[in-house]
Amino acid sequence: MSLGNSPSADRPSVGRALAQARVAAGLTVDEVSTTTRVRVPILQAIERDDFSRCGGDVYARGHIRSIARAVGVDPEPLIEQYAADHGTEQAPLPVAPVYESERIKPEPRRPNWTAAMIAAIVAVVGFVGFTVFSGGDNSGSSNDAQATPTKTTASPTATTPSPQGAGAPTAQPTDTGSAIAAAPPGKVTVKVTAEGGTSWIQATDGTGKQLFQASLKEGESKSWTDDKKIKLVVGNAGAVQLFVNGKDLGPAGDKGQVVRLTYTPGDPTQG
Repeated sequence: MSLGNSPSADRPSVGRALAQARVAAGLTVDEVSTTTRVRVPILQAIERDDFSRCGGDVYARGHIRSIARAVGVDPEPLIEQYAADHGTEQAPLPVAPVYESERIKPEPRRPNWTAAMIAAIVAVVGFVGFTVFSGGDNSGSSNDAQATPTKTTASPTATTPSPQGAGAPTAQPTDTGSAIAAAPPGKVTVKVTAEGGTSWIQATDGTGKQLFQASLKEGESKSWTDDKKIKLVVGNAGAVQLFVNGKDLGPAGDKGQVVRLTYTPGDPTQG
């Protein structure tokens, strides 16, 4: 693996373009590393156009794609530029080995329906025989005995009050597909809708657990609920409409802007 070729006068190199986009988004190398799971030394090498630490062209393209999305730029032109600079082509995903491994798996054992049918027939014959030999003259008294419990158990059934008739509250599920996402009491609910174009979204909960990380295409929506807080990183913020705890906050920012937001229970405004 060699270093990248010298960029032409009218465009920066791949590493330089990623570094400029990161600085413009106000992100540090550590923040991008946390988002992409690409180690800091490899990130720093890529920004210097040194792809020798990526482990191959396939990994280099994957790192470029992840970093570009994290800093809010389109990864495809950068990947094409990398392929042109390094004389490589995008290799297809290695689906053939997966297919082969699936094909050679042994077929699951089919159930033995013959044995199951024989067992069922034996059980039915045994039950019928027991009924015939033990029924006899006691069938009438047995029917009488069964009639009495049926009559006495009908009364508590008729007088048992309905939970809804007693005024018991009925839980209403949260409608995450509604126009405005309402938060349950003591929780925070955030809904984002891509109305003006594609936007890259990362969402984490109050414990730092990642809830979502992907590009949201125009017309798509996502919503999340947590007890403590919802943290967002939004790329192309002007394309995203925010709904927090049942209130429409409008666009998350300006077109092309990368913003970081935090919301807690009871927050009506951007955090």
